[in-house]
Amino acid sequence: MLQKIDHLGIAVRSIEVARTFYEKILGLPCEGEETVESQKVKTAFFAVGEVHIELLEPTSEESPIAKFLQKNGEGIHHVAYKTDDIEAQIKQAQEGGCRLIHETPIEGAGGKLVAFLHPKSTHGVLMEFCAKKD
Repeated sequence: MLQKIDHLGIAVRSIEVARTFYEKILGLPCEGEETVESQKVKTAFFAVGEVHIELLEPTSEESPIAKFLQKNGEGIHHVAYKTDDIEAQIKQAQEGGCRLIHETPIEGAGGKLVAFLHPKSTHGVLMEFCAKKD
């Protein structure tokens, strides 16, 4: 079952540059940075109440974020939903005819398991399910 919006992913060319805006203009302290090798991305998280902002910077030209930036420029990349059962959410989406990017969860930032739904099945919005690892 979906519990809440976990985070909004925002693609940026440079976390170092964007971080200044989030910290100095919005007054949000960075909770930490992490590199996710499997996704070829560097992340930084900022809390806004119970929801997080995740900045995403590509670490390779082959990164999905690099491709997104080339096509769209900086901006909102995805909406992530927290779930207590990622396998059940994936199954429900699949049975409902949703096109999946990941049919099984992969390791994401913050020690979470994640799976993405293709925007062609979600009315143009890249969506992510995320859950804590057991």
